[in-house]
Amino acid sequence: MSTPNGFPQHSGACVTRSTEGGAVQDLHAKRAGKAAKKDAGGNGALTFEVTASAGTALNENLKLLPDELKANMKMKPLTPRPPQKPRLERAASLDEKSWRRWRRFRTSQESLTDPNETSSSNGSLQEASLSPPARGRAGPCHRCCHQNSLHSSPGASEASAVGKSRGSTSDLGKRASELSSAFGGLLRGKAFAGSKPRLSQVMPARPLPPLELSVASPSLRTANRIDSDCLDYRQYSQHKFGRVSSSLSDTRLHGNGMVYDNCSTDSMKSTFSLLTPIRSKDVRSRSYLEGSLLASGALLGAEELSRYFPDRNVGIFVATWNMQGQKELPLNLDDFLLPTDPDYAQDMYVIGVQEGCPDRREWEIRLQETLGPHYVMLYSAAHGVLYMSVFIRRDLIWFCSEVEYATVTTRIVSQIKTKGALGISFTFFGTSFLFITSHFTSGDSKVNERKLDYNKTIQSLTLPKNVPDTNPYRSSSSDVTTRFDEVFWFGDFNFRLNKDRETVDSILNQNPETDVSRLLAYDQLTSEMSRGSIFKGFQEADIRFRPSYKFDIGKDSYDTTSKQRTPSYTDRVVFRSRYRDDIHAVKYSSCPVIKTSDHRPVFALFRVKVRPGRDNIPLAAGQFDRELYLIGIKRRITRELQKRKEQKDQKSSSICSIS
Repeated sequence: MSTPNGFPQHSGACVTRSTEGGAVQDLHAKRAGKAAKKDAGGNGALTFEVTASAGTALNENLKLLPDELKANMKMKPLTPRPPQKPRLERAASLDEKSWRRWRRFRTSQESLTDPNETSSSNGSLQEASLSPPARGRAGPCHRCCHQNSLHSSPGASEASAVGKSRGSTSDLGKRASELSSAFGGLLRGKAFAGSKPRLSQVMPARPLPPLELSVASPSLRTANRIDSDCLDYRQYSQHKFGRVSSSLSDTRLHGNGMVYDNCSTDSMKSTFSLLTPIRSKDVRSRSYLEGSLLASGALLGAEELSRYFPDRNVGIFVATWNMQGQKELPLNLDDFLLPTDPDYAQDMYVIGVQEGCPDRREWEIRLQETLGPHYVMLYSAAHGVLYMSVFIRRDLIWFCSEVEYATVTTRIVSQIKTKGALGISFTFFGTSFLFITSHFTSGDSKVNERKLDYNKTIQSLTLPKNVPDTNPYRSSSSDVTTRFDEVFWFGDFNFRLNKDRETVDSILNQNPETDVSRLLAYDQLTSEMSRGSIFKGFQEADIRFRPSYKFDIGKDSYDTTSKQRTPSYTDRVVFRSRYRDDIHAVKYSSCPVIKTSDHRPVFALFRVKVRPGRDNIPLAAGQFDRELYLIGIKRRITRELQKRKEQKDQKSSSICSIS
């Protein structure tokens, strides 16, 4: 809707139609018959006259008759444009430029100091655009009607001016000046707004509900939990580094003193890294507990252990395999080292081999290639054809002590090292580990000889050497297994089933899956352990797999040669602990897909409890076989590229034949 002078009416001007029309008619009558004169005393007289013709010309410039308006609408059916710039003298262009600079500065200042922070668009179009006209009857004037002249439209300004000076012709000059000022304000607002106007500030119709004292979600509390010794880090970091924050969480929550229990929207980590910040006063402090279990900051202490293992349990993979001295290695060891049953890989891998392949280095490379870059070989040792390799996650090598090993030969001729034992020991945090792989005397009836091999091993293994015993009061000089917290013994123990081949075959055929309880009733090792004559204090997980010996190479059938050896559980994994329930067996099984030997690999997964330790033990200082690591990773990448190339060549060389 437009006012009689042709300009849109501002919504802020509270003037009714009747008043506005009467004022304009009265103005026309006075313009036709009178002239306005104004005298200025002292400085001469300046006369401003408006004749009838001049009034008509001015009236034509100020308004459009209804007929002319209709004609213009017919000629230009497009969207109406803002009125053109009037042919009035611009008072001062320099003032306009100054005003623009002042307005930019004022607007930027308001944007920076806006306390509400409700939107990034703090400006308003009410300075640069005309509001739509009021429809119907105008209501009573509100406070918003009394705005600055820059916020008022030209139509509203003129209407209000005419209404106030109905009988005075001396105010025509003032009205013309107001029109010029209004047009200047319109042009200045348009120039300031530019091609990207900003939306007006939206104010809520009613007060917003108060925020709760605790506004952090559970996920935010977990992700930004503050360490107990860093509760005052936010004030320290703001004072020290002068961090400027303008987000809702930074400004309002902290500024309003919101309560947040052990959580903050600011990261309480170090400003320079993700590590927990260390205060200078903590570094300055001295304690007689330095390096002990109770000291804070100890490398092997409780804090560091809880950081890596909150439940203080470590996953260990233990495997044994009699390779029968075969040169050929399996193409893929994934099913052996990385079974699909557990969702995650283990923290430590210990693999013992009896009658190992001639190329021991190639075997270790294959292990590294399979485990990948997340694991490194902490240690490897050999005793003849007995091999043992210990792999650990590379994040954990800093918490291992020096690794020690010892060997025992159970043959009468010590130079022949096909039978015997190999032990590797080290301390992880505060828990000592001993891993023994053995190859006992073979033969169905040589149970006593195998017990002698066991006794010689526990008496002759000289471990530990330099690493102190974690609990010397519970150790025995005649039994190496009592000098460590956790002991795992695995290998080819050669204990057989006291039953003929036909009976064993019939039981296996009746229970082809996992029910082997009838076979275990004839197992020599189970019988001897129940009597306490061997592996005293050791336990074994429940056996739910078929006998691991003796197979035809490359086949799933047991011995079909003339000897017709009885299938037996010769490959075993047993364990013991100084503390009750420290070791929990998760899985105990064999790997039937590897068929390069007459033995099937047997493995076990354990969850072992780990305790904090002291910093007075000799550490391995993060040492591992770096050369093996690089070769294994390079081999891993090369095999993958070769596999992709073969697949690509196979797709490109496929031939369709028509029969």
